[in-house]
Formats: sequence, C-alpha cells, structure tokens
Amino acid sequence: MSAQDVAVNGEGVTVSPLLQVEGLTVHFHVKKGLSKRSAEVVHAADEVSFSIRHGETLALVGESGSGKTTVARAVLQLNKPTAGTIVFQGRDLATLRRAERRAFMRNAQVVFQDPHSSLSPRMTVHDIVAEPLRAQGGMSGRELEARIVALLEMVGLGTQHQWRRPHEFSGGQCQRIAIARALALEPKLLILDEPTSALDVSVQARILVLLEELQTRLDLAYLFIAHDLAVVEAVADRVAVMYLGRIAETGRARDVLRDPRHPYTVALMASVPSPDPEQRSEMKVIGGEVPSAVHVPPGCRFNPRCHFKMDVCERVPPELHAFADERLVACHLPDDFDLTVREDR
Repeated sequence: MSAQDVAVNGEGVTVSPLLQVEGLTVHFHVKKGLSKRSAEVVHAADEVSFSIRHGETLALVGESGSGKTTVARAVLQLNKPTAGTIVFQGRDLATLRRAERRAFMRNAQVVFQDPHSSLSPRMTVHDIVAEPLRAQGGMSGRELEARIVALLEMVGLGTQHQWRRPHEFSGGQCQRIAIARALALEPKLLILDEPTSALDVSVQARILVLLEELQTRLDLAYLFIAHDLAVVEAVADRVAVMYLGRIAETGRARDVLRDPRHPYTVALMASVPSPDPEQRSEMKVIGGEVPSAVHVPPGCRFNPRCHFKMDVCERVPPELHAFADERLVACHLPDDFDLTVREDR
C-alpha cells in the first residue's frame, strides 16, 4: 500500500481507504468470424490501481473507450475481473459470501449518465425510490413512506411529485430522482457515471452543487466518471487519467489539471475550449485515432499519438512512478522534461 492509499485523521490515526483497487485487469473474449474456436481479446482495463478514501471524490477521466466505465462496472461486480483485487472496507470482494455481497450492494450504488433511460417509464417516482428499500426488506409501511419523503426532500423534490412518472420531469429533475434512489440504502460509495453530461449547463451546475452538499452531509465517497475536465476540476479531490485501459497519471486534481506531467494529460488539457476569445485559436486537437483495444500498441499505449515519444516508448510499457506529492505518472520522459515543447512527428 502506497502513501496515496492511506490517510491520517485528526487524532493522528492511520485510516485505510474505503475502496482499494489493485492491478485490476478486465479482458473480454470476442468471437472472430464464424469460427467458434477463434476469438480476439479486448483489453478493456489493464493493471488499474487506485484508492478512494471516506468522503473523497476520485475522478476517472479520459476519452471514450479508455476503460472508465469498465472499471466502474468491475467495482460494482457487474464485470468479472480477469486479474487484480477490489477491496471494500477491508474485504476482498472476490471472497464475499452471499450475505456479505448483499451488504456490499447496499453500500455501493450507481447514478447513470442518462436519467431518462435509467428510470422505468411505467413506475411512479414513489415506486422508483421505494424499489431498493423493498428489495432489501426490513422496513414497515410507515417507515417506508417516511423514508421516501425524506429522500425526495433531500434531493430538492417535494412530496407532491411522488405520484408522477419520469416523462413528466425535466432531465435535471429525473437525475435528482435517480440520486434519491441511489441514496435509499444509505451507501458509503456512489459511482457517478457522467451524471451531468446529458444535462444543460445551468442544470449541471445545480446537480453538482447538490452532490457536493450530499457528500458533506452524508460523508459519501464518489467515483466520478467524466470527460468534461471543467466539471472534474470543480468536484474532484483526486484525478486518475486513463488511456486505452491503463492509468497514465494520477494525483490531486489541482496538480494534475493545472500542471499535467503525462503527454496525454497535456493533450487533453490543450484540447479543452477556452472561454477567452483570444485563446481559442490555441486549442489543439489530439492527433490520430485511439488504437484498437484488441490490437494495443507495444510499449506505451499513447506512443502512436505522442509528440514526445522516444525509442523506448515503442518497446517498453512505462510503470507508474512517483513524480511529486501524491502524483504518479506512467511515462519514460524525465520529470523535468518541458512538455510545452511541441515536436513535429
């Protein structure tokens, strides 16, 4: 366990992380052609490691296809890992018995990207929020009703809305309903899979404020999956940048986003549009296409698109190494290399 993986509370006692992922690898075997014997391997995630502390937000960022959702699904036990360990509250999820797995499911919930598609159009808001409570059982009718009312009020919806159906609500209101459902079982970890990307900008801001308030109030930990770096900077304590199934860089959000040290992170930041009209012409698009997850490049997976690659980058996969306080970077370049220099390749 690295220095990143532990924290010290106000009394000087070392506190273990809520979630610890070590060497997580997820491969899928896909049939090739008509032959049942021939199959290709999709490298959805390879040797991914990170931790999330109590009450902390870790953002997983990267282009589409980088493996962010695959990692989240593995944490939720929806994808079976090929290798690696996922430890939640000190227990390896692979060793949990049925009753223990049920308890884990209470403690780890998810909010999806599209609120309309994640809510049943046939159910009322009341039944949507009540569903996980009924599934777990142990709550009387009066307690159930009181809990539903409390959850709706917690996310900023009045009780007058509970007998309506999702199609009667805006996208932002539907996302509030989805958040209320996720909070029903009092989880300790919420996985937020691009929870604001389908919403208008003004609505995004209100949902992010709500999530921040809930985190403070309930001491929630968030695994926040996103591609919008402006949103990440606003909500995340730490960031893990993924590219083609591997983590390229991880560290405190303010450090990674303001002083990126991996060429891919630098390219991501350079591709973000600036609100300043005088700087818009400086926006740069990452060249090339994301390689196939079936035929991953040898060496560093970013090397075909990297402006700074060396010979070693095409041969040897870089390991994550400590760059600064709580910063890990998977790159062969020296720590003091000037990443502002652009080379034509």
